[in-house]
Amino acid sequence: MSGVQSVDRALDVLETLAEMGGEAGISELASRTGLPYGTIHRLLRTLLARGYVRQESDRRYALGGALVRLGGVAERMVAVWAQPYLAKMVELSGETANLAVLEGDFIVYVAQVQSPRRLRMFAEVGRRVLPHSTAVGKILLADRPDREVVALIERTGMPRRTANTIVDHEAMLEALSAVRAQGYALDLGEEELGVHCLAVPVHDGERVVAAMSVSGPAERIDALDREELARGLRKIADDFALELAPRFSRPGG
Repeated sequence: MSGVQSVDRALDVLETLAEMGGEAGISELASRTGLPYGTIHRLLRTLLARGYVRQESDRRYALGGALVRLGGVAERMVAVWAQPYLAKMVELSGETANLAVLEGDFIVYVAQVQSPRRLRMFAEVGRRVLPHSTAVGKILLADRPDREVVALIERTGMPRRTANTIVDHEAMLEALSAVRAQGYALDLGEEELGVHCLAVPVHDGERVVAAMSVSGPAERIDALDREELARGLRKIADDFALELAPRFSRPGG
């Protein structure tokens, strides 16, 4: 196995672990990646030694603590790069703009630019929430196959945050199907009564790696042209994705 190929395969293993909720056995990894058992075992041995995976008492493998350090630095860098794009979203909508990612089973808000209005929404950077009740969460779930979505919401449950929260598996899958078709997601008072949100995806090639949103009082969000707002936000998110791609692919960067 060449050096470049081994790096590529090691990343496949880490990404597959993440997609499976952070923990899996060798047979599951082999099935999902298509790699031979021996290859996966060698890769896991190296990742284990470097702290990027750990072995549980039942001999299954889980993502390791070394990734936390890398993830924290990456999130801070992405948050800085996102600021001018979030500011454009605020200018477009007049409302607070957010950037969020999916970490394990939780949505984490990693960057924000606040609305200049006196009455505005505020989601603390670093806040962790379950994905089923937020627009950013729906965007990130919609990028996953239904079987992965069901597995995630079975792990976390679907607690009712408000009377508007979706708490049924089938209803959530229908909502995510609509998100895929329309290219944006809505939170209509599902996380907090009186607060509405519209979110769009940030793509990295074929994957959705983050979600960007605007949120504000329900009456102000509802007064905006939803389709026009979504088109404008998607353009800004796509521009942000174009900036991210060369930063992450640059050698030594």
